[in-house]
Amino acid sequence: MLDPIVNFFTWIFQMIGKAIGFVIGIILWPFMWFGRWYMRSGWILKLVFGAAIVVLIALYGRFIYVTQVWNGFNPNYVDAYTFEKRNISAGEQVNAASGTDTARTCGRSAIADVSADLIQFNVNDNAWISSMILYKLGLFGIDWDHTPFMDNKASFQRGINQAVRRTTTELADNLGRVRTTSQIDADLQDARGNMQFDEETWYFGLQPFGPKTPTPSYYRDAIAKLRSFNDRLEKCQTVFDARADNLKIYLDRIASDIGSTSALLKDRAENYNYGFFDPRADDRFWFAYGQLYAYYGLMKAAEADFEDVIKQRNLTNLWQTMDAQFVAALKIQPWLVANSSETGIFATHLTTMGFYVLRVRSNMVEISNVLAQ
Repeated sequence: MLDPIVNFFTWIFQMIGKAIGFVIGIILWPFMWFGRWYMRSGWILKLVFGAAIVVLIALYGRFIYVTQVWNGFNPNYVDAYTFEKRNISAGEQVNAASGTDTARTCGRSAIADVSADLIQFNVNDNAWISSMILYKLGLFGIDWDHTPFMDNKASFQRGINQAVRRTTTELADNLGRVRTTSQIDADLQDARGNMQFDEETWYFGLQPFGPKTPTPSYYRDAIAKLRSFNDRLEKCQTVFDARADNLKIYLDRIASDIGSTSALLKDRAENYNYGFFDPRADDRFWFAYGQLYAYYGLMKAAEADFEDVIKQRNLTNLWQTMDAQFVAALKIQPWLVANSSETGIFATHLTTMGFYVLRVRSNMVEISNVLAQ
């Protein structure tokens, strides 16, 4: 009596096996054809194509390595700065002048230092993935961002980059100048311009006078400009305007920035909840994670740079609450990112990350409201 049922399922599994074999055969056919052609070729062609294959394997080996190994990744990286030991705002004079400008010392900007270090982490400690030629080629013509593979670190780097872009703009436009009385600092202006450069340029981009310089070189130059600004600030040769209204503007811009990210997470979570089969869930998650990773350090730096303002406005407790939200968010490090319905049985990492993004934003808005009083 069970024989027809057993036979039916046997037939089903055989058909599935044949279908899988057919698909694998289609994928492998070009490689098999090339192998047969290679074996029939002369030794010169074998040498040329053999060398090309070795180079390609080496390139893909490095590509896989740099996308999977996250050098220097540490959600608690801000602890190394020991900002709590600082007792001076950015730009505040430490020693009175004794006849010469060189005798003066002013507080460095922790925001500029952290921004430079975050860029260092992105393009020197790690390879900048988004502009790598193999990343741009994709998987058989499919953008890596539209696959579940190889794009997590690139998305994380772009999230950090977004935060640093926002910060260098604020440094140039507001923080690094006295409003209405001074020009934009040249180093900060250059850093802002370099960080606005597109994220995906490889060596061979068309332009009137030859190939473009790749993206990482622009970002590396921004590191030098930020550190040059801070060196001059330490010598009291430039300014950092650590006023309450400037801090409010900076917080408002960041709140707007991560608010946009929250909207992207919400849209993806509500309209594409395919569980572990949503190929864009991982890059949405890791972009948001990268933003929070960067803004955690930048907010700790802002607390140091605006030390006097935070004490005068009694913002210490609110700031610590915001820090705790960053720490909680950065503990979420799933091996696989799932975008499931909130009523489903699987995890919904996008909704969870969106929740923490909104909590951080809510804390920023609350601090901004206090600064507005």
